[in-house]
Parts: sequence; C-alpha cells; structure tokens
Amino acid sequence: MPIDPPHIPPAVASPSPPGRGRINEGNVEFGVHVGETLEFSKTVGESDIYLFAGITGDFFANHVNEEYMKKTPFGHRIAHGVLILAFAGTASSMVSTKSLEKSDRFAPVSLGYDRVRFLKPVFIGDTITIRYTIEKLEPERGRSIAKIEAINQDGSLVMVAEHIMKWVEKRG
Repeated sequence: MPIDPPHIPPAVASPSPPGRGRINEGNVEFGVHVGETLEFSKTVGESDIYLFAGITGDFFANHVNEEYMKKTPFGHRIAHGVLILAFAGTASSMVSTKSLEKSDRFAPVSLGYDRVRFLKPVFIGDTITIRYTIEKLEPERGRSIAKIEAINQDGSLVMVAEHIMKWVEKRG
C-alpha cells in the first residue's frame, strides 16, 4: 500500500539536500532533513511477547493466554501495543546514530511520543515494518518531529505515532 510523502508547508521548514541537515538558512545542523525516512522490520515472535511481559509485568490474557483469546473476535494472542511502540524506539535510535555521523554540533535526545494509536492487532508471526519519517524541523526550539507508521506484512497500518526529538548542543 503506497503511502504519500508528508506535506510540509513552505513556511514550516524547507527541505534540505540529503545528508546535509541544514535548515532555514541558519546553518543549524541537526544531521537530519525533512523527508528523510528510515525503515526497521522485525517479525514478532512468541519470545518477544513473553520477554516483554516479564520485563513489564503485563501478563494480561490478551498476550499470554491462547485459550482465552480463541473465545474472542481476535482468535489468537496479540502483541502488547507498547511492544510495537518500542520497535519505533529502535527506528528512532537508528536515525539518531545516523545523525551523529553527519553532525558534530548536536546530539539527539527523545522527548517522547504523541498521538499514539494502535489501529489493528499484531499477532505472533506478523512482520512489522516501522517507517520513521522526519516531517518538521523546529530550529528555534531545537526539535524535530517525525511521523511513525507501523505496517504489517499485508500492508495494513497497525500503529501510528508522532516522535519528538530534542537536539542539544554538544559541549566543547
């Protein structure tokens, strides 16, 4: 399922050449640019569900009780929504690591996720691709805003979110 590129009004941010990260002619270099996209894919395994349940203490029947879930409209256990959001954290870390190769001036720090929505269930065996796209740069606030889409192997959107990254100036 093709997804249209994000619409960025000219007054918000002007796209920069790939790999340069310069915005608004102010020579502020975050190491990312509007429109930059990164993808990360992972197949959700049973071990992912149980390890996540063990770490978080979330052993709710939806995630760990197949017999219970057979009696629901889902028919099978479903992954924790926050586990899928954690995959978005992996993509964010990949973008951050890549940005450090391009910017000597700024270091990225996650400020969090907004507008998180779990749209469809994710089952054991589903392969989820996280698409992380830089949508907006706010140099005056030292922030970037990214659109996050989680897509399953059938092309269905299963989760969406917005990620806010703070770009802090390095010392020395």
